[in-house]
Amino acid sequence: MMKKNKKLIRIILLVVLLTVGGTALHYYNTLFKSNVTNTEDEYLYIPTNSTFEDVMNIVKSENIIADTETFAWVAKRMKYKNIKPGKYKITRGMSNVELIRMLRAGKQDPIKLQFQNIRLKKDFAGYIGSQLEVDSTQFLSMLDSMDLLRTLGFDEENIFCMFIPNTYEFYWNTSAEKFITKMHDEYGKFWNDERKAKAKKIGLSPIGVSVLASIVDQEALVNSELKRVAGVYMNRLNSDMKLEADPTVIYAIGDFGIKRVLNRMLQYNSPYNTYMYKGLPPGPICMPSVAAIDAVLSYEKHNYIYFCAKEDFSGYHNFASTMAEHQANARKFQQALTKRRIMR
Repeated sequence: MMKKNKKLIRIILLVVLLTVGGTALHYYNTLFKSNVTNTEDEYLYIPTNSTFEDVMNIVKSENIIADTETFAWVAKRMKYKNIKPGKYKITRGMSNVELIRMLRAGKQDPIKLQFQNIRLKKDFAGYIGSQLEVDSTQFLSMLDSMDLLRTLGFDEENIFCMFIPNTYEFYWNTSAEKFITKMHDEYGKFWNDERKAKAKKIGLSPIGVSVLASIVDQEALVNSELKRVAGVYMNRLNSDMKLEADPTVIYAIGDFGIKRVLNRMLQYNSPYNTYMYKGLPPGPICMPSVAAIDAVLSYEKHNYIYFCAKEDFSGYHNFASTMAEHQANARKFQQALTKRRIMR
């Protein structure tokens, strides 16, 4: 009888151990076993003002979580209630606990934004809208809002001067307002006392420097010519001549596929057409690079008044001090264009 009791006790203990062990294994897997579907790193985007139900819908629709029930169970026990929006990196093998800890702490990956030589505000708005949660239409409206622009010290024509091309880090859920505030702060840092003093010395405002730099950027295809091209335009400004810059005509017309500016195009009536109007256009024709801005501030001192692209299409230019020299250079380039059947 005693032997039977001992055997029964052993069986009961074994069952208990198996039950406890199975339960422990189940909870361990629920908490710490990989519960993501990806084999490579991917991203989870949680919009602003999302609820936990929204998060659940996203992970289900995007097929990010293998077992959504265990994810919800762990989230409840870890008190994941305060939903923080953002772009979150989902790494291979991530468990429920790891994922919820990251989301709960709001540890999102920053986004690196790079922009330069963007011509139009709508293109810039589209780019920002593709990189951040910002609505591109709303952002474009802000770039045209006179009330906002006045507070920043710009207008709807020259606002591009405020965006200094560089690489910036932002969180995906950065608002349009915060993005613009950050860019305005960066503009203030860029235009330090040294750059302001250089601008004053050459007789231009910081905005004027940026407007001219945008033209230089479109003309000089190689950085080694930036200062020389800037010098040509400064010579024209200082001689009260028209800038007569082909890129301003192309910008005015709005056809950026033009490779050969024709005489009839020079008659296009626009304040941006520097063949028709003296001085700088009302705003930049692209978002000027830092290199072009600094090239204008430290432009090359020379006697050149004219320049024309070299006929070998190397990207370099022939510079001239007289109209006769320039016309000879221009004929060679026009002949090269015709030879290549570039008529427009």
